[in-house]
Formats: sequence, structure tokens, C-alpha cells
Amino acid sequence: MSTDLPESAVPPPSTGADESSSAPTRRTFIATSTAVGGAVIAGGLVGGTFLSGSDEASAAQTPPSSRVTLTVNGTRRTVTVDNRTSLLDLLREDFGLTGSKKGCNAGACGACTVLVDGRRVNSCLTLAVRLEGADVTTIEGLDKGGRLHPLQQAFIDEDAFQCGYCTPGQIMSGVGCIQEGHTGSPDEIREWMSGNICRCGCYTKIVRAVEQTAGRK
Repeated sequence: MSTDLPESAVPPPSTGADESSSAPTRRTFIATSTAVGGAVIAGGLVGGTFLSGSDEASAAQTPPSSRVTLTVNGTRRTVTVDNRTSLLDLLREDFGLTGSKKGCNAGACGACTVLVDGRRVNSCLTLAVRLEGADVTTIEGLDKGGRLHPLQQAFIDEDAFQCGYCTPGQIMSGVGCIQEGHTGSPDEIREWMSGNICRCGCYTKIVRAVEQTAGRK
């Protein structure tokens, strides 16, 4: 007599008592995760690690700031600024002197050139807090009594600009170049103004304008 059982009557193979007792079911895993997560959140709330919006704002550190006094275009100014503020941002955002342009903001194009104590600087790379007592001249401070600076007039005479974005920095750099005495030849002017980029390619006319102004000085 056959002892084979029908296929439906054969019990499924055992996976072992240890495996069935140790392996968590999906339902057990979800329940455990939910309980642990709730405990963490509750602990955080009790411990004060989760702050409300107002508490979080008050807990945020105030950036370090300093009080600086400098003269800009003949006007003495005193202001408290974030220690990370550049001279360019101070001029544009705080003093409303938007003639100095923010081009690359990395000191590579010269659009932000101004004079500090008579010397050319890239204002985007110059920290305002380092200018205590300094004398700053921007493009807005070149005219005298409503009359254009000779180099400003020369740029008009020589048609030394197109879009005009780099023009303030070019003029300020040209003024510095003339004051420094680096106008002996067109090549010398090009060399000493090489840090100022003109995206329109007006270099020849810019050099002529500087030459014209230097010759009149």
C-alpha cells in the first residue's frame, strides 16, 4: 500500500525554529520604528533641542560687526558694518553710490575700481572695516562743481565706451594710472590698465582717452 500523501497534504518545509523566532515581520518592524521615532521626537521636545521660530531666531549668532569712519567723495561717513562687507557693497548698498559696478566680484574685471587714498583698488576685494580714516573716491566724486573730470570728457571725445558697464572702473583706473605716472606710451598704459576688462573691445579708444588727458596735465 502506498504511503505517499497528496501534494496538498504535505506541510511546507520548516525554516528552523531559530530563524522564525528571530526574523522580525514587516508589521513588527514598522511598529518598532514608529515607537523609536516617537521617543526620539518626544525626547527632543522635552530636552529643548527643537526650538520654535522665535527661539531659533534669538539663538542665532549675530555676525560680528565694527564701526568705521571714512571719507567718501569728500563727505565724512561713520557706519557700523558686518565685518565681511566689501567696500563695493558698502558703497552701493549703504551709500547709494551705484556708479562702481559689480562685475565678476572676484577682482578679475576691474569694473569696481575706486581710489583709496589716491591708489587704485578693486573695491569688491577690499573689506570696509580695514578702511578706518581712509579717503575714498568713486566715479561720482570726480566731477568738480558740475564739471566733468578731464578723463570723463576724454572718454566722450574719443567715444571710448559702448555698453558703458566697465566705464566707471576704466575711468577710475585711468585716473590712477595718470596720477602714478604710467602714461609714457600706449604700451605702458595698456600694461598698467590691463586689470580692467572691456567686454565691448574699446581698448584702443580707452588708451587714446588716457593719452589725451595725460597730455593735458
